[in-house]
Amino acid sequence: MATLIQSYEQQYSVLTADVTAKIGRLKVGKEENREQLSREIQANFEEANDLLEQLELEYRGAGAGSRVAAYRAELQRVKDEYRSVLSNSATYNIETEDTYDDWNVNEQRQKLLDNTERLERSGKNLNEGYRVILETEEIGAAVLQDLSVQRETIQRSRGRLRETDEHLNRSSRLMNTMIVRALQDRFALVMVLLVTGALLCAALYFYVT
Repeated sequence: MATLIQSYEQQYSVLTADVTAKIGRLKVGKEENREQLSREIQANFEEANDLLEQLELEYRGAGAGSRVAAYRAELQRVKDEYRSVLSNSATYNIETEDTYDDWNVNEQRQKLLDNTERLERSGKNLNEGYRVILETEEIGAAVLQDLSVQRETIQRSRGRLRETDEHLNRSSRLMNTMIVRALQDRFALVMVLLVTGALLCAALYFYVT
């Protein structure tokens, strides 16, 4: 994979160097040679675009960092130089202009394909984001349901605690009442025993005397 990438890069470097040389010849070339040079340069541009497409595919397959953007920028600079040469020349014919227009259409088509690819990636990202939102909503709904159940459980527990507290209060009051009554009964029993003892002592005293 790496060897193939290096091969494409070398081919691209040689091709752009050749195009640059031809553009230099086009600047100073004779009128009869301009048309041929222009055709060769445009064919080289198409070949360079094909090489960059293949190179970009290889980079993606290898999962490595891509230098295609830099290569495209370099190629665009060479294209701009070629346009400048054509615009400064008043001797190229209509056929050359038509060929240049065809090349420009190919460039626009490539840009359209690149934009379509970016739109597809954006659409995938939007779909993934929408899926995450749906999953988040489901999780949120489940959490809210759990909180509602826990709230009902807490409220029932509080109700049971209040009932237990009331039962304890009633039991405490009943125990206090029973203790008071037991003390009263014990006090009454002691008083009865004391009175009985006093009466027996008095009766015994009178009986002896």
